[in-house]
Amino acid sequence: MGQPYTLKKSLGQHFLHDENMCKKIVSSLAVKEGMQLLEIGPGGGAITKYLIELKGVDYKAIEIDNEKVVYLQKTYPYLQGRIIEKDILKADVPFEGKFSIIGNFPYNISSPILFKVLEWEPQVEEVIGMFQKEVAQRVASGPGSKLYGILSVLMQAFFEVEYLFDVHENCFTPPPKVKSGVIRLKNIANPYEITDQRKFITLVKTAFNQRRKTLRNALKSILPPDALKDPIMYKRAEQLSVGDFVALYKLYYS
Repeated sequence: MGQPYTLKKSLGQHFLHDENMCKKIVSSLAVKEGMQLLEIGPGGGAITKYLIELKGVDYKAIEIDNEKVVYLQKTYPYLQGRIIEKDILKADVPFEGKFSIIGNFPYNISSPILFKVLEWEPQVEEVIGMFQKEVAQRVASGPGSKLYGILSVLMQAFFEVEYLFDVHENCFTPPPKVKSGVIRLKNIANPYEITDQRKFITLVKTAFNQRRKTLRNALKSILPPDALKDPIMYKRAEQLSVGDFVALYKLYYS
């Protein structure tokens, strides 16, 4: 019997078929009675079927592919009215109050999805996400690492990041050409008291956009000339900790 739906390469679809891996991903989630949970990109329902069995959880999903929405609602009647058929990048916040997010995220939009999580950050308690391994490592890496960059600083300013485990290519149909990894993001309640997230994002992006240059050269377009005399400006972006970036942001944006 063939699959009751088609695979759309344009949407970066790779379906997880390894049941043990599906259960492992779901068991990484901190489940509490009465929690609200959003699954991003349920696809063929690989982890959905386990998520909807969780007791006391208010579940919703966002899926852009109509064929998958029809299939899921037919296969799991519980999902009637619980799937938002929309592009995640254009979606409104799906719940009032706090919620958690889980998903085998489409690799071609994994960075934009993380920026969406940042946009919803005040309400997002936890994220369990599968990414291309390099993206997962990037989010989790620290200063001085080759992978340390924009996503590392931005996500770690608001979340505690933990790299959980690798996912082998053979767990998928079709097997992707890249390795995958699952990470956990736990909201740490804005410990740095960043009041203007947009300005903080601009600062971090501008600093890393020319990562070979010193901050003095990289940031001259957005900071006043006297700010560029600070000794820290002779360092490169990858040498700064999250705390250093926050200090810079507070010094020149407040």
